[in-house]
Amino acid sequence: MAVDEIFDDAFFASIYDLFNEWDAWDDFYLDMALEIGGDVLDLGCGTGRLACRMAAEGLNVTGADPAAGMLRVARSRTGNERVTWVQSDGQSLRLAERFDFVYMTGHAFQTMLTDAEAVALLTAVAAHLKPHGRFVFDTRNPAAKAWLDWTPDGPRAVVDGGDRGRIEEINDTAADPATGIVEIIHRYRFLDTGAERVGHSRIRFIDRDHLAGLVDQAGLTPVVWYGDSDRSPYTPDSPEIVAVLRRRD
Repeated sequence: MAVDEIFDDAFFASIYDLFNEWDAWDDFYLDMALEIGGDVLDLGCGTGRLACRMAAEGLNVTGADPAAGMLRVARSRTGNERVTWVQSDGQSLRLAERFDFVYMTGHAFQTMLTDAEAVALLTAVAAHLKPHGRFVFDTRNPAAKAWLDWTPDGPRAVVDGGDRGRIEEINDTAADPATGIVEIIHRYRFLDTGAERVGHSRIRFIDRDHLAGLVDQAGLTPVVWYGDSDRSPYTPDSPEIVAVLRRRD
């Protein structure tokens, strides 16, 4: 699968963490990894911040991502030598190791734009799980219509970019109701110089019933569905769909 430039491009990867600070989702996955223990696979590891934190806690961590830009940042991070880094998308991942805990955070699952891509990913994960292992990931509930806030009139983030000065992020979107795919324009303005960079990405929204069917096709079965990072039970009005899955043996 093609990797969106917002993840693969070296510049966009270098500023990713500035606009995505440690939050409740990082705590959610860190706590779950420590509860389960053992061997961990961070699928779609991005800049490696969470993978390195888990490794610092003594876990045996592998981080996989298809984006060269993101992995470049991950491999430059303090403590990166504790993590095994692999450049691969989830669908084609073929590792000899089996894992107690596999996770995808940051709504990375939503980069699967078709059912075929999603089932291929889920099937590959099933093959990498130990018999008692767990696969956990988050995807936004389409009922919440989060993309309606990603507009030039919506919230804008401004960060300190160091030598680059202040950087403002402005988003805009175009949603296709037939496919659930939302195209996102990421506009970064350098407020101290007037320069601008624009990147593009696409993600897909599917509901819980649709997702459950794909999970079943891949030979996985739900352990529990959460509705947010606080582990509240999933309801149709939840902002998130958080799947905790195991192999169906």
